[in-house]
Amino acid sequence: MSSSRSAAARPLIRTAFLTSGAIFALLIYLLYLKPPAAAAPAWTASLPAMNAGWNALTLALVCLGVLAIRQGRRRLHAGLQIAALTSGALFLAGYVIYHHFHGDTPYPGTGPLRTFYFVVLITHIVSSAAALPMLLSAVLLSATRRFSLHRQWARVTVPVWLYASLTGLLVFFLLSGAA
Repeated sequence: MSSSRSAAARPLIRTAFLTSGAIFALLIYLLYLKPPAAAAPAWTASLPAMNAGWNALTLALVCLGVLAIRQGRRRLHAGLQIAALTSGALFLAGYVIYHHFHGDTPYPGTGPLRTFYFVVLITHIVSSAAALPMLLSAVLLSATRRFSLHRQWARVTVPVWLYASLTGLLVFFLLSGAA
């Protein structure tokens, strides 16, 4: 691949990283700086479970998309990845809404499980923060038909996205007492 094609993709990747930085800053503000809303509508209590459902669906769709592209089924791959992006966006919207009303969710446990929770949470936060700009970059590269660069980004992005999704589900189950 020529360096001029790579250079032409830089503005797309820069845009993806700047957008992701803004989203991450909003999440930090909602979770740690902004006090929770004075009153939370009752329906917001169901958002964590709904978000876990969106997250699980995203995880499944990404895995199916990977299988589709490995089988050479490009149209199916594209459709599955668009569906994964949609369910991921619905998760993110629900996450932002929930934390607008409820702020941070403290972990109630103690002992070794508390340590395990924080290790999972920290790696989840780091992988989520890394996955978003990588994901947006891969999507923009695909949308602009830069498939060679898209493949390069996707090979790194998919494992990070899957890890972020899996650990997000684990965080949900640890917080809900199901683990």
